[in-house]
Amino acid sequence: MHEFPKEYATRLERLESLRKSGKNPYPANVERDHEIAKVLAQFDALLKKKATVSIAGRVLSLRPHGGSTFAHIDDGTGRVQIYMQKDTMGIEAYDTMLNTLDIADFIVVSGEPYTTKRGEKSILVGHGHIISKALLPLPEKWHGLTDVEARYRKRYLDLISNPEVPEIFKARTFIIRALREFFDTRGYMEVETPMLQPLAGGAAAKPFVTHHNALNVDLYLRIAPELYLKRLLVGGFPKVYEMGRAFRNEGIDHQHNPEFTIFEAYEAYANYEDYMRLIEELFPLLLRKLGITDWKFAYDKHEIDPAPPYPRLGFRDGLIQYGQFDIEKYKDAKKLEDAAHKAGADFPKGSSRGKIYDELYKTLVRPKLVNPTFVIDHPVELSPLAKRKQNDPRYVERFQLVLGGGIELVNAFSELNDPLDQKARFEEQEKAHQAGEEDTHRMDDDFIEALMHGMPPAAGLGIGIDRLVALLTNSHSIKEVILFPTLRPEKI
Repeated sequence: MHEFPKEYATRLERLESLRKSGKNPYPANVERDHEIAKVLAQFDALLKKKATVSIAGRVLSLRPHGGSTFAHIDDGTGRVQIYMQKDTMGIEAYDTMLNTLDIADFIVVSGEPYTTKRGEKSILVGHGHIISKALLPLPEKWHGLTDVEARYRKRYLDLISNPEVPEIFKARTFIIRALREFFDTRGYMEVETPMLQPLAGGAAAKPFVTHHNALNVDLYLRIAPELYLKRLLVGGFPKVYEMGRAFRNEGIDHQHNPEFTIFEAYEAYANYEDYMRLIEELFPLLLRKLGITDWKFAYDKHEIDPAPPYPRLGFRDGLIQYGQFDIEKYKDAKKLEDAAHKAGADFPKGSSRGKIYDELYKTLVRPKLVNPTFVIDHPVELSPLAKRKQNDPRYVERFQLVLGGGIELVNAFSELNDPLDQKARFEEQEKAHQAGEEDTHRMDDDFIEALMHGMPPAAGLGIGIDRLVALLTNSHSIKEVILFPTLRPEKI
């Protein structure tokens, strides 16, 4: 049970006082005719006309001085000072307001714009009343919420207390809008595919499972929309994308949250080379939309230069360059495992080659990449849904855009459309799953059947929206860019 501060009792008394006086502290109708931002933008004209405006907002400060009171209110579009005095409002109305008003209450006021002796734009209040009585105070001095856990758990107070936080989420909205606009103008169609799936596919991850009572079947929260989007290519749509939630029953850290936003796009008759060029158009455009025009931006301790073209680094070449580790030297599984452990990669004993390759890459290569780099041509064991390279079928036509000291921002490949090859790879993944690797891809017979009806050559990409926003807003954890991230249960 939460313990409320002593101030709660005082505010409760003021609430009852309002009700006893016949005033509704939570009315349905709010009579305002201006947002605060518009008042400030038109202030000189309103002042000249001696216009009366009605505004509403949350009280953020109160400074009584005898028979008058200064306050600041904020409606989400802007903040303005109001000035209440007995001579203007009337003694009874003024006393009622001051005897029942607290910081954090929402009020509506009407009055004329005026400028104080110090030159601050203000509203001289003629009349006003409370429209939502707050029973709990804001954090100390309304800007004192600094505990990280409290900020995430009580995001509503974080948004009020720390003015830089709303700006991050405004930037998030702006980035998502720009991303949609980029693909819309290129002829892509936005679609929606199931979040509840009979089989979790499209990525290597452990899913959340639930049960549907009416059908008496287990269903999975999707780990990716990929396989359904590719079914749409089979169905004849040439360009599709989806922006939506995905869920992975895995650990939580500064780059991972069990519930996250993913963007995936697919284009028929394209390949991974086409999508590398597309990303070199997209990323700089997003920066320009955010006002970053000098081709440099900061992330964590890095200065990143996003000017294309981006260098290409082969997966195998990267391991050789940064870790002096050549995966082709280890044909024997036991020797590969021993050498990888010696190189610092962390993975369970008996892991598949794909798992070992991935951990080597994450340990030896990814942290070294600061400026945008395409890591290309991954081993086939790591990429069960990508098309093999024609000149070397041990590798696939895949790239990841990596930057900022190890952030995997984009994952893309030429899509595998050979149903027999796809089935064989699913069977290999299934063997790894049976051996204990829970995050391998499962056999999906329905998807194989769809491919048998024919899917055109295509490219596909996925972008983690939370990582993208964190990168472009210089936020060091994706919890900073998710309004309500997943947290451990609160100890009460």
